[in-house]
Amino acid sequence: MIELKDILYKVAINAVVGNTVLSINKIEFDSRKVEQDDVFVAIRGSVSDGHDYIEKAINQGAVTVICENTPDLKIDGVTYVEVEDTQSALAIMASNYYDSPSENLKLVGVTGTNGKTTIATLLYQLFKKAGYKVGLLSTVKILVDSETYNTTHTTPDSLTINYYLKEMNKAGVEYCFMEVSSHGIHQKRTEGLVFEGGVFTNLSHDHLDYHNTFKEYRDVKKVFFDGLSAKAFALVNRDDKNGAYMLQNTKAKQYGYALKSYADYRGQILENSLEGLLLKLNDHEVWAKLIGSFNAYNLLAIFGVAELLGLENLETLQLLSDLQSVSGRFEYLISDQKITAIVDYAHTPDALKNVLETINDIRTNNETLITVVGCGGDRDKMKRPVMGNIAAKLSNKAIFTSDNPRTEDPDQIIEDIEKGVEPLDYKKTLSITDRKQAIKTACQLANKDDIILIAGKGHETYQEINGERFDFNDFEIVKEELKKLNK
Repeated sequence: MIELKDILYKVAINAVVGNTVLSINKIEFDSRKVEQDDVFVAIRGSVSDGHDYIEKAINQGAVTVICENTPDLKIDGVTYVEVEDTQSALAIMASNYYDSPSENLKLVGVTGTNGKTTIATLLYQLFKKAGYKVGLLSTVKILVDSETYNTTHTTPDSLTINYYLKEMNKAGVEYCFMEVSSHGIHQKRTEGLVFEGGVFTNLSHDHLDYHNTFKEYRDVKKVFFDGLSAKAFALVNRDDKNGAYMLQNTKAKQYGYALKSYADYRGQILENSLEGLLLKLNDHEVWAKLIGSFNAYNLLAIFGVAELLGLENLETLQLLSDLQSVSGRFEYLISDQKITAIVDYAHTPDALKNVLETINDIRTNNETLITVVGCGGDRDKMKRPVMGNIAAKLSNKAIFTSDNPRTEDPDQIIEDIEKGVEPLDYKKTLSITDRKQAIKTACQLANKDDIILIAGKGHETYQEINGERFDFNDFEIVKEELKKLNK
């Protein structure tokens, strides 16, 4: 058991009613999970307000309530702690509860619109191959050295983050690489964590359903860099104009990487093919199995982080050439009929444009490029016509279909996508609501040497329709459909 006063260390407190010299069991922000002697933190969410569940939490055994507004009716024997911000308080308390686990390893956060999963996962791969015990907190999974755990958010809640960081401490993990989303920063989930460094990849149109404006989205990302200490490093993409903005006000040591601008870590693409990339990184040539200019940026960032964390350049270059692509990130197969199918998570206009431009750069143009793409429901609607425009313009044929429609009408989402298609490109498009049927049609339309891109869902193994999740895996479906054609 731990005492309440110890987990309140560094929390901005306005008032306390009751006793803080009190043994507590655990911290919860979901009233349904509260047990005897727990602390309940009342979080104001986008759907519900935890303050409405204070009474329920107490009835289930909570002995302490952390809130922004102390209830008028107080229960004897319950301690009420009024704070400035319960999200911030939860993050700091979670770190205290698990004995500040981020201080006992080197934690590096990766933020930006695209590339977070690839960079974090490949850094995990690289440091593991270098012989270290490593942790990963990503969209795809959580890894505690070699133990795998499933995840549901890009940046988990602060209790989950600190729980797994503590597990990493127990396992002797030395380095941890973590995706840091704009939602996670805005909801203070990373507060109380000690970062060794931060990486900024790029910024493009995304999550405007949540952040309202691009400026707000950008400024939330910047908060992460503002919070880095003078002992940390900040490594940013100098080819993105927002890279310099991220460094304003940061106390961290500043570094940059780029393909086009002057930077500490400078790259040049010498060869780009479906087999991989030949790159020059700071005057060293390296062959990598990854494909496309966007991966050249990812490899540059990885090279920079490895050096900043103390790895020798020659060792890093050898390890870079051995890295495998991340699940659902430009993952491809070539069928017996010589049809190439590529599955990619590209779900933003910028990511889709990058992937399509990469394919167009490495193909001969004698083949047909067929793109299957949709947009998620209950998410940023502004990007839908932009995605439609890019898919139609940069492909020989575009099939618009469902992504995760969630609670929206999938046909309406497809109509929104179609609005961005220019008259010149109308004849190149087709709309098929059923995603499996859309993938099947793409396979049937393809001939020898043609390329099929299935964009938007990548590593996801489900499709979410009306609040229900159904098994769905783009890569497995396209593999199966191409196998049927072979027969």
